[in-house]
Amino acid sequence: MKWMRVALPIGVFVLGYLGMKGIEASASDSAIKEEVDTRPTVTIESISPEDVRVRLTSYGEITPLETTNLAAQVAGEVESWNPKFVSGGLIRRGETLFTIEPDSYEAALLLAEANLASAKAQLIQEQAQADVAAIEAKSMPQARVTDLYLRKPQVLSAQAGVKSAEAQLKIAKRDLENCKVKAPYDALIVSRDISTGDYVTPGSEVAVLNNIEYAEVTFPVAGFDRMFLADNTVGSEIAIDVDDMQGTTIKGTIHRDTGVIDNNTRMSYFVARIEDPYAIHSNKPIVKFGSYSTIAFEGKTLNDVYRVPQELVTNRLLWTLDDDNKLTSHKVTVVREENGDFLIQGTFNPDKVVMTLPEYPQNGMAVKVIANTSDVVTAKAN
Repeated sequence: MKWMRVALPIGVFVLGYLGMKGIEASASDSAIKEEVDTRPTVTIESISPEDVRVRLTSYGEITPLETTNLAAQVAGEVESWNPKFVSGGLIRRGETLFTIEPDSYEAALLLAEANLASAKAQLIQEQAQADVAAIEAKSMPQARVTDLYLRKPQVLSAQAGVKSAEAQLKIAKRDLENCKVKAPYDALIVSRDISTGDYVTPGSEVAVLNNIEYAEVTFPVAGFDRMFLADNTVGSEIAIDVDDMQGTTIKGTIHRDTGVIDNNTRMSYFVARIEDPYAIHSNKPIVKFGSYSTIAFEGKTLNDVYRVPQELVTNRLLWTLDDDNKLTSHKVTVVREENGDFLIQGTFNPDKVVMTLPEYPQNGMAVKVIANTSDVVTAKAN
């Protein structure tokens, strides 16, 4: 029985050792069979070239086309004024703003008309006498016929008298017309400095008017945007969003290039015009002077460019996959940044553009392509 007490522990030990080795062997086989794929995962998409019309934006303040310090051209007492001739009033071109007492100018007109009639009568008389002298001169020796005898100086003097009288009549008519001071254009009255009974003199300022036939917006174009200006920029249409008119877009036209680049900002400046800003000839929204506006207009068309998210281009490199699903970088040209995207040009495979890069991408790195998240969601929805 002694041998059994010795053999039994030895047998248990041997069996335990053999069991342990069996477990290790099976675990090792399992580990070999289940190899772990350590390749980083990426998603890819196919992109296509497109023609993109560049849309440029800027800003500026809406101002009147011109401002006039209105002055009277004749002296006299203010007889009446238009009820709309007040601060904030809108006056159409040719409307009478105020009138000056016309009696003295009507009298001056009558006197000028009388002087003209008298001058014409004098001319007729001198011309008749000259005709008589010319007839008589035919029977006289040529040596005795002079310009004075033919009354040529007298006729010339009478003709000058007629012209002088006509000039005086023209001035008298103008002065009488100027007794009614009229708007030189469709106008917004900024201020009025006269009242009924006031005495005005020529050149005295009586009001300030803003031209409302057109408004102007002077807006800058940055240096990096100048290359995208279209050849027909001047004369093209623009869209103007006015800050205090939410949701309303006004149409305008680029009228001119100021022709100057600012030394400090390196910006160019253009001027746009808005027709009938105070809508006195239309039903469109009123655009007030002093409003701040955002401007958008069409620039050049970029041909055969690719639109990609900005995060896909680092150090001007775009990543694609080769036929073996390995990363390949390509140098690209960023033509323009637009709405969070880059518009690029370059030589690369547009069918396998990597949309989700590994943390540290390297050329030749093997990767595992997985389905695009949006594609998976779409497939499930279908």
